[in-house]
Amino acid sequence: MSSTITVRDINPWDKSWLKQEAQQVGISMEEFVRRLIREKRGKAERGAKPSEIFKRYFGPEHGLEPPPPKRHGYRPVEFIEEG
Repeated sequence: MSSTITVRDINPWDKSWLKQEAQQVGISMEEFVRRLIREKRGKAERGAKPSEIFKRYFGPEHGLEPPPPKRHGYRPVEFIEEG
């Protein structure tokens, strides 16, 4: 799977920083940006709740609606004295 993205109007200092960082690691600027995106995505997904991830991939915009959350009540515990 190959896709292309073009980013216009990058600040010259940002581009210079990207180039320097990529050179220090010994990779292309393109690969450096891929790694930055992967790292950011990984951090975002680790912090998300399972229900949020489900909605992101299978939510209403994808034709699926999760069931409403169930509300569980509780019954107070009753102690019966044997006598």
